[in-house]
Amino acid sequence: MRDGGQQRVRRGVAEAVGSWEVDVVRNSTWGVLALAAVAAMAGCAKEDAAPASGDSVRTMDGALAPTDTIPARADEQMQAVMDELAALGGKPIETLTPAEARKQPTPTDAVMALLRKQGKPTTPEPGVTAKDRTIPGPAGALPVRIYTPTEGAAPYPVIVYFHGGGWVIGSKEVYDGGARGLSKRTGAIVVSVDYRLGPEHKFPASHDDAVATYKWAVANARSIQGDSTRMALAGESAGGGLAVATAIAARDQQLMAPKHVLSVYPIAGTDTTTPSYVQHAMAKPLNRPMMSWFFTHYLRNAADRQDPRVNLVAANLRGLPPVTIINAQIDPLLSDGEMLAQRLRDAGVTVDQKTWNGVTHEFFGMAAVVDKAKDAQQMGADGLKKGLGM
Repeated sequence: MRDGGQQRVRRGVAEAVGSWEVDVVRNSTWGVLALAAVAAMAGCAKEDAAPASGDSVRTMDGALAPTDTIPARADEQMQAVMDELAALGGKPIETLTPAEARKQPTPTDAVMALLRKQGKPTTPEPGVTAKDRTIPGPAGALPVRIYTPTEGAAPYPVIVYFHGGGWVIGSKEVYDGGARGLSKRTGAIVVSVDYRLGPEHKFPASHDDAVATYKWAVANARSIQGDSTRMALAGESAGGGLAVATAIAARDQQLMAPKHVLSVYPIAGTDTTTPSYVQHAMAKPLNRPMMSWFFTHYLRNAADRQDPRVNLVAANLRGLPPVTIINAQIDPLLSDGEMLAQRLRDAGVTVDQKTWNGVTHEFFGMAAVVDKAKDAQQMGADGLKKGLGM
């Protein structure tokens, strides 16, 4: 009975949010109405600790609803960042043009605002130097930022890193925290690239640029004090998917194989009715309407949604190097990470996957103000160091 009831509630919520993929772009009021609908269907959690998954709580009309349809709560540090982000007054990304969306306040802006409020420095912590340059790409020069540790001796291992933003927004500047943190915690060089974005550059532009950046890093490792025999891939969100897709390309094109892949809350599929898409349909800073907006602006057509470079959970994953997957609990992409981990295990790949409770999508780069981000970066660094033989 319980399992059947959960499925009925999930179907009901999925049906309620299904129309957002189209309607939320036309009418931002949908976001408010949808949030109210989900709250009414799922119920209100008590102020104390949430019940365990699989239990039930009373909704406002007295009915029982499974707790895994109720959005999780952010912990105190995470909530402080989300409060600052809300105070910056950004508009819902899914209601904007891509050009407008790229000018909106970011979670990184919220971290900086919180640091200032706390009287803490906003300058990067020591231990890493960063230099911007360009490298050749498939359609012209690609901007990259090269992070080099100030300790240790060259040649350093090299990690090629891909930022998030749904292949439409985001940049190496916005995702500086994650890339810089990995360089410091691994003692490796990190090459972070500003790949081409949609809709100006539709699929597979971002993916092609990711592979080209990896090829460049292998061929030119010595020129940046790197070791081309010790290469790895990493990325967040869309970049987490790009890291895995690039590892597949390296296998198929018989390139130097990366020793490890770090995939942080990756976009690993295109199904927006998974359990986490339902539970966290209106989460912040990433929600279901935003993901649909990203797919619309980057992918060319419905067929692209099934391309294994995007729909990684349906890709041939055999023969890949060990993978570390880091997920956030309050994130529509949680199920993507969990499913990808299982598909990799099914393919015989060594996988270490962990979900960090009480935090949202984008938490990984917030080590300056969120302790769990420090821990997650260390987990990612430990996996990379093990793979790189450090």
